[in-house]
Amino acid sequence: MRLTDEEQAMLAGELGEVKRWALDHQVQVGRMFDAEDLVPVSQAHIMGDPEAVGVAGAAFLERLANQGARTVVPTITDPRGVDLNYYSPIGQTEEMAELERRIIAALTGMGVMMTNTCINYQTIMPPVAGEHVAFGDTGVVIYSNSACGARSNFEGGPSALAAGLTGRTPRYGLHLEKNRQATRRFVVSEQPKDLTDWGTLGAVAGKLSGSYWEVPVIEGLDVTPTSDQMKHLGAAMASFGSTPLFHLVGITPEAPTLSSVGGDRLEPESLSPEMMDSMRSRFGGKGDKVDVVVFAAPQLSLVEVKQVAELCEGKNLSVPLYVCTAPQVYPDAERMGFVEKIEAAGGKVLVGTCFYNGFAREIGEANGWKRLLSNSAKIVNILGGYGYEPALANMEQCVASAIRGEIV
Repeated sequence: MRLTDEEQAMLAGELGEVKRWALDHQVQVGRMFDAEDLVPVSQAHIMGDPEAVGVAGAAFLERLANQGARTVVPTITDPRGVDLNYYSPIGQTEEMAELERRIIAALTGMGVMMTNTCINYQTIMPPVAGEHVAFGDTGVVIYSNSACGARSNFEGGPSALAAGLTGRTPRYGLHLEKNRQATRRFVVSEQPKDLTDWGTLGAVAGKLSGSYWEVPVIEGLDVTPTSDQMKHLGAAMASFGSTPLFHLVGITPEAPTLSSVGGDRLEPESLSPEMMDSMRSRFGGKGDKVDVVVFAAPQLSLVEVKQVAELCEGKNLSVPLYVCTAPQVYPDAERMGFVEKIEAAGGKVLVGTCFYNGFAREIGEANGWKRLLSNSAKIVNILGGYGYEPALANMEQCVASAIRGEIV
């Protein structure tokens, strides 16, 4: 790899042990992917929840902080695993909370901003077209690449931290224009309507793509998705297919036309209503008992929290219902009365966390939860591996099912 004089100095340890570790890590990653050099990044986003980091990871972060590690570009965090204001009632332990506190203290000591969100593109500082960034969360990466036109790979936790400490990342994958051209061409024949429909479309397209190196382009849409709909589309596509970038013809910034991303050279593949129905049928059915309803993955925007609140207003829930939202959204949701409406019905709004990375298996076992219902295609795909029997329904059906105690 070609390194600048400053990068050579980092690698030689002339700028301290922390930068030496960070640059060495990035060189090794870059060599793995045949990167020719490093590219400057304007911001970094770290996945640093306690379930992923663990005890050893917390000790590693503490060691870096004690060695004087400091970020050189704005560096923010993904959702936490524990809402430290509300964890015992959902079955999380003091050990989990203490591990969370250690990680927060270490990251804060490095200058990391504890934004605790996977919707930073809606709440913090959305990247712009052509901006090189180092983001970790899959939903954040695919939205930033696709809807914003930014440039990021899926950065592992150490890699995102290294980018925050050096202001660089290896130039491979989606930092290269040649890798942003479409490789699969999908044509929709069923128009998505609600958030779950957009998530289902993403799940089908992602499953068919099935590789980080595939870039789907989708044509045939008669409607332009809202930010929340695009969010669910991308999150599901990344979850089902490891996909970091998609194009929507005439909608996303790099695909004003099909030929702009090379889609005209590809054979069209149909995304039929039958494929959508088959995906939906994998996750539960009407009449199934519900143990818990979860709105998360991605965290809810203010608009989504308002929608849940209106559905809950004046109702009494018969099973637990959890809403996960960003710390930037919660104050507005509280001020506008949305939190009060949800919690008056028996639900709970969790702040700065996401359900699936909050020791989901352990809290499921602690509460005896098996059948989990959500409107997020991403979370139902993930939680089958955590001991749950997940079910998928739209937001209205989810709340109605929480009231009745079974899928309606």
